[in-house]
Amino acid sequence: MLQRLREDIHCVFLRDPAARSVFEIVTTYPGFHALLLHRMAHWLWYRQWQWFARALSMFSRWMTGIEIHPGATIGRRFFIDHGMGVVIGETAVIGDDCTLYHGVTLGGTSWNKGKRHPTLGNDVVVGAGAKVLGPIHIGDGGRVGSNAVVMKDVPTGATVVGIPGRIVRRSEDQEREARRRAIAEKIGFDAYGTAQEMPDPVANAINCMLDHIHAMDQQMERMCGAIHSLGAEIDSRTLPTLGPCEVLRESAERGESGIPKQL
Repeated sequence: MLQRLREDIHCVFLRDPAARSVFEIVTTYPGFHALLLHRMAHWLWYRQWQWFARALSMFSRWMTGIEIHPGATIGRRFFIDHGMGVVIGETAVIGDDCTLYHGVTLGGTSWNKGKRHPTLGNDVVVGAGAKVLGPIHIGDGGRVGSNAVVMKDVPTGATVVGIPGRIVRRSEDQEREARRRAIAEKIGFDAYGTAQEMPDPVANAINCMLDHIHAMDQQMERMCGAIHSLGAEIDSRTLPTLGPCEVLRESAERGESGIPKQL
């Protein structure tokens, strides 16, 4: 119990840069208060002290503005930022290292008993005002955008936005973005952090160019490997950096494009 308490406090420092001390968190953070009271209510709920558990959760709601049913299962290092208006239903299951912002609802879509609330995997972030409804599953590392309404399963590592929620980025897209950033850094170019969901034709063209460069690099490596396996000697010197400043200087030295040599 004490170990979990330490983890709950430490995760606040990791996810809220405004946190300054343990004393401040313990005394002024409603998300921490709600989580602490929920763990007590959850313990009572599964020991057949349901009324006392509900009374404790009602007290927590009155104190913090956060409503968590005592039957909800919450993992380790859970953080509710700001917290006002958060609602978590009875059969909701939340994994480790998850974060909810204010106004989030993990609710049901049926009056039938049984599993009727969402299940969140590990390291899930749900933005302010989002509604995740029904017995659906949000995969590990999932991201739900602010004010989104999600009623279908979300795969691992995906990002969901809008009403109704739609997937705008998958884990393979994140891998592709990381590869593009690596290529951009290699040639000294800043792709200004564009993402797939941003309808910028120039950004899309640049991303296609970066993908093409990556494919060419891979093909060149395979060709060099094949030539080397045949016994031929290959110049293995490191390629020079092609940052924008270096390209301009080289052009200026050659007197190309009207660029002054003083550059």
